[in-house]
Amino acid sequence: MWFKIRIVFISLFIPCCLSAQNMLWKNLPVDSLKDLTDIINEIRHKDVRKEMAERNKHHIQIGIFPAIGYTLQTGFAVVVSANAVIYKKHRSAKDSTSLPSTISTSISYSQKEQVILPFQATLYFNNNKTILISDYRYLRYPTYTYGLGPNTTPQDSTLLNYKYFKFHQSVLFQVHPHVYIGAGYILDYFFDVRQVHKQQTPSDFQTYGSESTSFSSGVSLNFMRDTRDNTINAYKGNYINFVLAPRLKFLGSDANWTSMMLEYRTYIRFPRSSSNILALWSYNWLTLNGTPPYLMLPSTGWDKTFNTGRGYIQGRFRSNNMLDAEAEYRIQLTRNGLFGMAVFTNFESFSNISTWQFGTPAPAGGIGLRIKLNKYSRTNIAIDYGFGREGSRGFFVNLGEAF
Repeated sequence: MWFKIRIVFISLFIPCCLSAQNMLWKNLPVDSLKDLTDIINEIRHKDVRKEMAERNKHHIQIGIFPAIGYTLQTGFAVVVSANAVIYKKHRSAKDSTSLPSTISTSISYSQKEQVILPFQATLYFNNNKTILISDYRYLRYPTYTYGLGPNTTPQDSTLLNYKYFKFHQSVLFQVHPHVYIGAGYILDYFFDVRQVHKQQTPSDFQTYGSESTSFSSGVSLNFMRDTRDNTINAYKGNYINFVLAPRLKFLGSDANWTSMMLEYRTYIRFPRSSSNILALWSYNWLTLNGTPPYLMLPSTGWDKTFNTGRGYIQGRFRSNNMLDAEAEYRIQLTRNGLFGMAVFTNFESFSNISTWQFGTPAPAGGIGLRIKLNKYSRTNIAIDYGFGREGSRGFFVNLGEAF
């Protein structure tokens, strides 16, 4: 939904003008559920019913979340994130199907001197008939890469230092209920790219032919089908997203090359009489022609929300083609919805950079805790512990579900 801020300890939570429609969870009115805002109000001895009534008056939810974060890739980080969920005015749960718009941004600084500044928005207009999708970000991002292909090892790591500016903007139009087509402009600019430590033998980064800068400019052709009941945390429905993205020299790109992304998600209540959800995700990122810059190749954890391959560090596998399949079983632990848990597994397969033949999939899995941050938008804090092959393991903590 947005650039996922990994939160381990929330140092301060500031609810600002929280509001929404009267959504249901397992046939319970949302006002009977509980989230962290309710807990904070109880600790501060505020009138919970009065605060809840105030939250229900508004149609915009805004949250500001200062925190201390952690990922395998960044180490500890100071994070300030903000998100807004916007509902159509005067809508009711009974007479409108208008979906909420979402806007999110954050700024973080890590112990590895990384700066991360994203902005993402999905805005619905004209009763869902038009969608404006924005994905912008700036990274100053010293990070490790582990070579190319499916058979690399942790010992193949190379530290790269670079800056990255991303501008992806698209607009989609409804052509059938829940079905959209559209187009957009995409720009990815990497600069000040350098390998930090010299090695006795050339790294895959060096032999691939990478430069200190890369400029990729092109268009996107989009198809989407979305029947989810909620874009942040779905309880039912499915989602199909197809993006064809040719980068073109006449638009300023350093080279002509084309990538394709095909994504599928589905959400099933299982058992049917329970509040538990079986969520399935397939994310396939392919190079159709040309030679992408090294840092634009499909890679673990470099999907839009940086969540593929939990159990492995971001960038652990990289090549010209990637297939990813994930499953997660989400269990409600408390009737009031405050706590839940999840068990997950995933498999990633990458092609050989020369032959384009796929290797043996890399498996991973884990278990996690869910804490309801906002019961109206269904936003959870997701704290997962994942593990993969060759001793890979660590915490993967998100603001929101992984998918």
